[in-house]
Amino acid sequence: MLDTADVLLLARIQFAFTVSFHFIFPAFSIGLASYLAVLEGLWLRTGKALYLDLFRYWLKIFAVAFAMGVVSGIVMSYQFGTNWAVFSDRAGPVIGPLMAYEVLTAFFLEAGFLGVMLFGMERVGRKLHFAATCMVAGGTFVSAFWILSVNSWMQTPTGYVMGANGQFLPGESWIDVIFNPSFPYRLLHTVTAAYLTTAFAVGAVGAWHLLRDRTNLHARKMFSMAMWMAALVAPVQILLGDAHGLNTLEHQPVKVMAMEGHYRSHPEGAPLILFGIPNSKEKRVDYALEVPKLSSLILKHDLDAPLKGLDTVPDEDEPPVGVVFWAFRVMVGLGFAMLGIGLWSLVARSRGKLYEWAWLHRAALVMGPSGFVAVIAGWITTEVGRQPWTIYGLLRTADSASPLDAPAVAASLLAFIVVYFAVFSVGTWYILRLMNKPPHPHESGAGQAPIRTAGITPGPAQRGAAPGEE
Repeated sequence: MLDTADVLLLARIQFAFTVSFHFIFPAFSIGLASYLAVLEGLWLRTGKALYLDLFRYWLKIFAVAFAMGVVSGIVMSYQFGTNWAVFSDRAGPVIGPLMAYEVLTAFFLEAGFLGVMLFGMERVGRKLHFAATCMVAGGTFVSAFWILSVNSWMQTPTGYVMGANGQFLPGESWIDVIFNPSFPYRLLHTVTAAYLTTAFAVGAVGAWHLLRDRTNLHARKMFSMAMWMAALVAPVQILLGDAHGLNTLEHQPVKVMAMEGHYRSHPEGAPLILFGIPNSKEKRVDYALEVPKLSSLILKHDLDAPLKGLDTVPDEDEPPVGVVFWAFRVMVGLGFAMLGIGLWSLVARSRGKLYEWAWLHRAALVMGPSGFVAVIAGWITTEVGRQPWTIYGLLRTADSASPLDAPAVAASLLAFIVVYFAVFSVGTWYILRLMNKPPHPHESGAGQAPIRTAGITPGPAQRGAAPGEE
């Protein structure tokens, strides 16, 4: 029989596994919904059928990704009551209403207009359909708003009072709970990451079809739009990431120590460790490649500014340094690679070679999954860096888990792994199959409208039958 620590580890692995699968799809659908709104808006404004073809091409992909995001999100949320019942009981009065607001606003908004968006092109006016598309795009943002507010409160809890039974209760103002210190930074950084994720996915599809046929006008347009997004948004994202890092240094300094690999304090300026192997046993980074004092310059804007290290933190309060250290470098490295692709595309565009440089297309194709990898690496940095706390500084992860036996958690984890890989592998394969087909003029829509399951079925005359067919 596994001991209590193993039960906690299994519960953490299960949540990490399900949230990683789930986060991939909203990161794509948030950006893709906005891209669809832009495409439909350009079609209405210019009248060019090319934009309508691209809208219909990506609408089918959005429908599958959105559905998988909803399904994985519903499954993931049940774990709050199964594996993390103590956390749900103690933090429920604060995070419960926030998650309910997400359902009452974002989910209802998306669900209310999604059918019109998918099947209403031929059934409602153009402006009404565009409004539905914008509502779905707005709903994805509102959903991110509430979920990130919950997560940010767990990182930087404010606006609460402690109840007599040990519960976290909302204080005088919900504004203090919602707009906690890290929330604005995390919201902007995460949503921008979603837009970049979509841009590089769209750019990779455009590059794939340009490598097969450089004369494909639809592939040219989607590749051009994606590269504009990469060139303009990637540098903004780097600046937002820097601001988010400074906010983290202020409110969660231990997380930054782990990200930087600073096992010891540096009273006269800390180096920036580019690469190395964290050695938590010996409290050092082996084979470190570092730039002297650069970390102090980045974090404090002063080469000689002192920075505290993990030697000032009790061992039981340290996060797993190796995971945080490398996840952070994967995220940052991919961010600068995205910036490089964006700058490369500007050079190609300035020389009139955006659709001719095959090596740019190959690089964009390779970078297609980069956004998904970067958002997962960023999420790992955020969540593992918060450990050993569920609510930072107030409630430990070890004190948040349900009193379950290890076999129960292991069985559900195994079931999740089997079902997720079976279901979502098929869904991902289908999305890739849709992407493999080149966009073309007169692109078909999302498919047939839903079959009626209730109500009055139209008679033959209403379906367009010829007189006498009845």
